[in-house]
Order: sequence, then C-alpha cells, then structure tokens
Amino acid sequence: MQRPIRKLMLATSIVFAASQSFAFEPERTAECIAPANPGGGWDFTCRSVGKVLTNLAYIEGNVQTVNMPGAGGGVAFAHAVSKREGDSSLIVAASTATTTRLAQGQFAGLNADQVSWVGALGADYGVIAVAADAPYKNLNDLVEAIKEDPQSVKFGGGSALGGWDHLKVLITAKAAGVTELPKIKYLAYSGGAEAITQVVGGHIQGFTGDVSEVLGFVESGDLRVIAVLSEERLPGEFAGMPTAVEQGVDSIAPNWRGFYLPAGVSDDAYNWWTGTIDGVYQSDEWKQIMKQNGLMPFHKSGEEFEAFVQQQVKDIRDLSVEIGLVK
Repeated sequence: MQRPIRKLMLATSIVFAASQSFAFEPERTAECIAPANPGGGWDFTCRSVGKVLTNLAYIEGNVQTVNMPGAGGGVAFAHAVSKREGDSSLIVAASTATTTRLAQGQFAGLNADQVSWVGALGADYGVIAVAADAPYKNLNDLVEAIKEDPQSVKFGGGSALGGWDHLKVLITAKAAGVTELPKIKYLAYSGGAEAITQVVGGHIQGFTGDVSEVLGFVESGDLRVIAVLSEERLPGEFAGMPTAVEQGVDSIAPNWRGFYLPAGVSDDAYNWWTGTIDGVYQSDEWKQIMKQNGLMPFHKSGEEFEAFVQQQVKDIRDLSVEIGLVK
C-alpha cells in the first residue's frame, strides 16, 4: 500500500534549511547504501552528498557509504524493505535505473510503494544524436524516416534491451506519433562510447544516451546532437543543443540522482530529510560538485518527488508492456 502523502516543510534557503525546527533529531551518524560497487553513479551520489551533509553540519558525525551490489539495485531495495523498516538514519541512492527496474518487475515481489521517496538533486539528461554528416538535420527528419520505415534507423546505446537508453528512443518516438514502436531497432553495447563509435563509423544511424557522454564527440565534429530530452535548453557548453520539446516533441528523459528512505519512518523524520535534501541542493558546495561532475539542474523532493516517481514507474511500465518487454 502506498504510504500517505505527507505535508512537507520545505527549505527556501540554506540558512533556513539548517535552522528548521523538527521534533525529529537526526542520529549523530547516518548510513547511505550505494546499490553497486564503488565507482559508479550510485556510489558517487552517496559519497558526494554524504560529504556535503557533514560539511554543512546536517549530520554531526559522518555519513558512511555502504556498497551493496546485486540485481541492479534489487538487493539494496530488498534490504531496505525487509530489514530496515523505520530506520531514519538510512538513505539509499537511487536513479531512473531504479524506477525502470521497478516498472519492469525486475525486483521480484517488490514495488515502489514499499519505500519513502525523499528527493532528487541533479540529473544527466538523455540525448539523441547522429553522425555529423548524417542526412537527418533535426529530430523531425529522423522521426519521419522512422514513420516511413521503423527498421530503417538503427539506434545504439549503453544499456541492455529495455533499459533506460533504449526507452529514451521509444519515449521520444511515441511522443512524436510513431505507432510501430516494437519495430524500432536498438542494439545494446557495453557502453556509450562504443555505441557512439558505431554511429560515427556509419554502422548504425542513431545514438541514445546521456548528455555527459557526447560533449567530446560533438566538440571533435564527429557527432551532432539533434535532441536533448530536457524541459529547456541546458546551460553552458550544452546550450547550443536543441531540445526535443522546442521541436514539437514532448519527450523529457532525465536520469535523476536521488534517494529513498525505508518505509515506516515518522513524518518528522521524513520531513527532516526532504528539507535537508532541499538545503543540500541549494548549497554552493553542491552546485560546485554538480558542475565538476556534469550533473544538470533537476530537483524535486517530498510530495512532488513521490508523485514524480509513481508517474515515471507507470509510464515506463506502460511503455514496456506496449513493446512486449513486460506482460
């Protein structure tokens, strides 16, 4: 059963966030589970946010990162559900990969309602790109080619069939009015760089991945981004890349970074964590970490984030059923 929506106390500045008064008093130390081995995105989320929590004195002691790999995040999710209910000193790193696997039933017997979704504080937005000399000058050119013959355009990405990179193409195609989604060709590679190499070499026509993967290839003149899957143009060196939205295709696909808590924590504890995540996101220290690591602005917390996660799970499940990945 989905836990009741809570009324949240949201911070409007770092000073206000640090001075909020809750009946809940955080433990001197906290634990952050990274559901993978050291070095990946979830590990980065735990370690970098944990450092900010300590530096800004949200947590008096330290925040210990515990790596718990297995089942694409499923081992950590099951651990939080079955063994840590009500533990308000634990947060677990999550991302769009988490909601994708939940939507596709990859965490056997578990669902998104069994934890408390706290917030997200940054994202790596999806992109669709082609070789610099490709005949597709914009997203609509590519869409028209797919509509004419869904198998004429082969896409490649760094996730498995049915993974987030694959779904970005399908989300975009569906938003553009393509009806034969299962016929769209997608090839899974060991990483984004390998997929881009295949595009540049002319072996496949389209790359689907994250904006952080393409900048070097764009600057070298090998790759051309025809759609960033964000609400509006991204800042800085990405500002010249057009969005799908501005081309009339309502496709938005952020690979967000955030956290959930075990179910059963008190309202005061949940509100403390959401207010704290707000404060971290607004801090100069976190903004610098985002810049250094290629994260783009994306922030939702509390009730808004809970609703976002539930909708994302539903949308991904519906799409996965439509293309035959899930029954």
